[in-house]
Amino acid sequence: MWASDLLVLIIMMELTPEDALRINVLLAGSLQAVRIDESSMILYALSDKGEAQVRLNPNCRDEAYLRGVRETLSSHVLGSPGGYPVYLKRWTRMGQARDEILESLLLLGEPEAVIAVVNASGITDELASRAWWASQTPENARCMLQQEQVVDGKMGSVLADFLVEFLPFEEEARNQIKSICLVLQGELIDFDVKMKLWERGKNRNAYYVGFLQALPDQLPDQDDENPVWEDIHGKLEKLIDAGNPFARQLCRLLSSVGQTWLAGVSEVLKKPANQDVVVELLHAIAEYSGSLPMGSERRTDIDTIFGIADRLIDGSLQAPGDTENWLESVINAVPTVLPKIRAMLFLSLLDEPIIDPVFSKTDAIGTVMRKKMKPVSEPIQKQIEILTT
Repeated sequence: MWASDLLVLIIMMELTPEDALRINVLLAGSLQAVRIDESSMILYALSDKGEAQVRLNPNCRDEAYLRGVRETLSSHVLGSPGGYPVYLKRWTRMGQARDEILESLLLLGEPEAVIAVVNASGITDELASRAWWASQTPENARCMLQQEQVVDGKMGSVLADFLVEFLPFEEEARNQIKSICLVLQGELIDFDVKMKLWERGKNRNAYYVGFLQALPDQLPDQDDENPVWEDIHGKLEKLIDAGNPFARQLCRLLSSVGQTWLAGVSEVLKKPANQDVVVELLHAIAEYSGSLPMGSERRTDIDTIFGIADRLIDGSLQAPGDTENWLESVINAVPTVLPKIRAMLFLSLLDEPIIDPVFSKTDAIGTVMRKKMKPVSEPIQKQIEILTT
């Protein structure tokens, strides 16, 4: 008898004969996933024939018995009762599980093994279905909806519906924002559901941040374009056609979609609930200006940002690539809206670091937080006002 076979037999002896027999029968079939309800001590198994269950009959402490059950599963699936902890250290939550072992990980009855699968880049729609059967949590749903193959498959709408239903119970603003972003992908939810989420944003502006990140140019309730948009667009049309990113971004901001986006940013900035909302809003602002060649460095001081914008406008700051020529062309074409060009440059230099000096000194939320962040929020609001009037 091989040593590994003897080890399996020793482990199996830790289980009651009835449980050992039933689990072996399940393992002999075409299993797709296993989950264990620790509170009721029931092992559930999913196969192509449907769902089966084994009510466990522990002969020792439940915790020790469950460890024996999982070691039995690991011995059969991975060839080693201690195999899973190795996988746990290497792959769980890192998205690095090898594609060829994803099916096996779902047979271990380990919640952490399921997490390894839902984070794996090689997950398929079928594996997503099995993983969802094994562990239905908001975090698992969010992980899987970050994979294009899941979004485009049958499970995409299933996971999106779950996240929408769970949103009222989601306490963390960062998770609310992430869930909104994910369910707004493609056609996962219908128009009516999308509008209901937008309406809820009036009371939970974290929802608005999700929309600002996911659908910056397709927000509901579109505002009118800025009164100067038609004139500016006409004067910049040739530059836009030539691929000038500053001309394109300025017209975008002054258009109906841009004015709606700016109004959304302003609305959130008036009364953000907590620091996560502010940080994610700044990420949305940075992403919105991502087409402008402003470099990757982000500043932590408002006055410094204004100084950079002014130096870019007067040409005293050496800029990367064709930035200087592109910007000069826009300024020469529409000199009457120089304050709006300056406001555009200001917004393009914002990101999370601008609020770090404030949040590094306080963990306040609500009214106290909003008061402390006025040196940052008020200048941003002023520049938005310049772009929307």
